[in-house]
Amino acid sequence: MAIHRRELLATLGAGAAAGLAGCSAAGQFGGSDEAPGVVGETLTLTTTTSTHDTGLLDELNAPFEDMYGVTVDAVAQGTGQALETARNGDSDVVMVHARSLEDEFMTEGYGVNRRDLMFNDFVVVGAEDDPAGIGGSGSATEAFSAIADRGATFVSRGDNSGTHTKELAIWEEAGVEPSGDWYMETGQGMGEVLNVANEQGGYTLADRGTYLSQRSVVDLVIHVQGPIEGGPELLANPYGILAVNPAVHGDVNYDLAMAYIGYVTSPEGQRRIEEYTANGEQLFYPEALSEDPDFQQYVPEGWSGNSTEG
Repeated sequence: MAIHRRELLATLGAGAAAGLAGCSAAGQFGGSDEAPGVVGETLTLTTTTSTHDTGLLDELNAPFEDMYGVTVDAVAQGTGQALETARNGDSDVVMVHARSLEDEFMTEGYGVNRRDLMFNDFVVVGAEDDPAGIGGSGSATEAFSAIADRGATFVSRGDNSGTHTKELAIWEEAGVEPSGDWYMETGQGMGEVLNVANEQGGYTLADRGTYLSQRSVVDLVIHVQGPIEGGPELLANPYGILAVNPAVHGDVNYDLAMAYIGYVTSPEGQRRIEEYTANGEQLFYPEALSEDPDFQQYVPEGWSGNSTEG
């Protein structure tokens, strides 16, 4: 699998080389001298473009690499492709944000030990002149309907990412099947889609974190807020992290994957998520720690443990 991974990373050009200096938390978690068999190893993380484009991965991964003396190869893809890479055994751990796709991955037996990690929300952004007149709308579905009715340009990820999955759910709830010259599918990551929407004077659905990290370089404004700013819950954007099942792919680095999950869901990892900002704005909100943990985070939504054979 190591050869497959090297080929995959070379093809994608998305390997995040290690070696970044970071403050070590070895005193809290146990340094590399306490982790025999780990030093020098590589953890392959498939994750969304939003965690990469915002710079959050650098903030999280450098201290982990320092702590264990390992390398994290982070492959930034849409959620669907990140999970598909893991299905093929070319990933050890997955950090994504489309619960329906995560649940499918787990139900099929490819993923284990899922944890809630963090959240932000989605926002509908567009040119300031707002040709569809959706500014200040309290409903994402009404905003999408107005965009379609007026044939205003909408730029879609079109890549089976978590953002694209959410976008399609909104269109469905709005009773609209988007098509025509006004609807542009790019197959690109969030950062590139924001650039295209900016160039075209169009609308798009964006995760708040990526939008805030790029707000200074695009002339797009938020027209519909997500729940962080009092908008509809439909625009909530939770992130999860899960390990690839070693019973399905025996050569995954399961021990290191679980160490990484433990780190990013620990008080130290959650603090780094909470304190990470861009342009003075908090991009993500930690969700792993609670005095009343949610059992549902570990299993697919709607799962019941009562279906035992008699």
